[in-house]
Amino acid sequence: MSFNTISVVGLGYIGLPTAAMFASRKKKVIGVDVNQHAVDTINRGEIHIVEPELDMIVHAAVKEGYLNATLSPEQADAFLIAVPTPFKNNDSQIPEPDLTYIHKASEAIAPVLKKGDLVILESTSPVGATEQMAGWLAAARPDLSFPQQAGENADVNIAHCPERVLPGHVVRELVENDRVIGGMTANCSARAVELYKTFVQGECVITNARTAEMAKLTENSCRDVQIAFANELSIICDKLDINVWELISLANRHPRINILQPGPGVGGHCIAVDPWFIVSKTPELSKLIHTARKVNDGKPYWVIEKVKLSIERFMQLHPERAVKDVTIACYGLAFKPDIDDLRESPALNITRELKAYHAGRLLAVEPNVTQLPKSISEIELVDLEVAHQSADIHVLLVDHKEFKLNKVVSDYIVDTKGIW
Repeated sequence: MSFNTISVVGLGYIGLPTAAMFASRKKKVIGVDVNQHAVDTINRGEIHIVEPELDMIVHAAVKEGYLNATLSPEQADAFLIAVPTPFKNNDSQIPEPDLTYIHKASEAIAPVLKKGDLVILESTSPVGATEQMAGWLAAARPDLSFPQQAGENADVNIAHCPERVLPGHVVRELVENDRVIGGMTANCSARAVELYKTFVQGECVITNARTAEMAKLTENSCRDVQIAFANELSIICDKLDINVWELISLANRHPRINILQPGPGVGGHCIAVDPWFIVSKTPELSKLIHTARKVNDGKPYWVIEKVKLSIERFMQLHPERAVKDVTIACYGLAFKPDIDDLRESPALNITRELKAYHAGRLLAVEPNVTQLPKSISEIELVDLEVAHQSADIHVLLVDHKEFKLNKVVSDYIVDTKGIW
């Protein structure tokens, strides 16, 4: 059965590029999002996120009539769910995944499902989430059969296919990267492969739904453990008065060593989140993964202490100045270089904590955004020139290309990326 109309639920950093790629292959795509601003922006042929090349693809797809955004799902042949999977707001030391958005998306598409449809969960999810989604759909549509009930003879096919792309390179990697396809049955997997082969040039590797869910979590947990080693090493080297970047460069000359670079922590809605999905399921078995998470979550507080020491040193050498007259500039708020994504960003959290601590002026330089979210609107967003001229203490948090080209020369620098 061919896929003439494709619905993508959730038009964020993954959903919108995915919708655009299908539309660029002359497929009719209905994008669904609860954000009116996002819907209106897309329907004007514009984008509400920063991602190279995406603006041109969306503009062409909308202009040619292949992509349309709406607030409510409509009938389609395939539904891709790409909504957030945050944590529940509880006091547990191990965050618990919140599947509320997946549940709501399931309830939203259920009324328009029909026999022969395919539903794919792309949201990064804890193991078992795809089966849970299938259960929600079955409860909402008892007139249709699903894989957990009818196996290969199900009316509606269900699969999991995690996104595996790097922000800033999403358009290229959506096409070139291999995809892991985890269907609830062999037929579910085969139909999902048929759908993705509309634009995917990489290999579509078939497995079951649980393994597909775990594959994405494993990839990001591995990265988290590697980053934790680098971050812990940076703290040790600071204590021993060793340049950690020189040390790593020397160690990496060994042919079988590839230590990553330290930073202010780990951010984004992947590496900083996905390991907890494993730990929450098997806390007694995930000791290394859990420790790595604690190391990386603790790094921002170490950076804040370094800034506090810089303030103290500045005050000792400038006794004529009051603390409230000291200006701090934080360079970078995004969770990685050259993007606008602030989700789970350690740089943003550090800046927010410094604002609460410091009585003086605090500046933030983030060249990839023009306006800060309301939750941090009290922070002063300025350009590089203002920060260079106004700040007494400079805190480098993200190695954006602009910062690499415009180095600060000062006796009061906290450089978490080693570029100054």
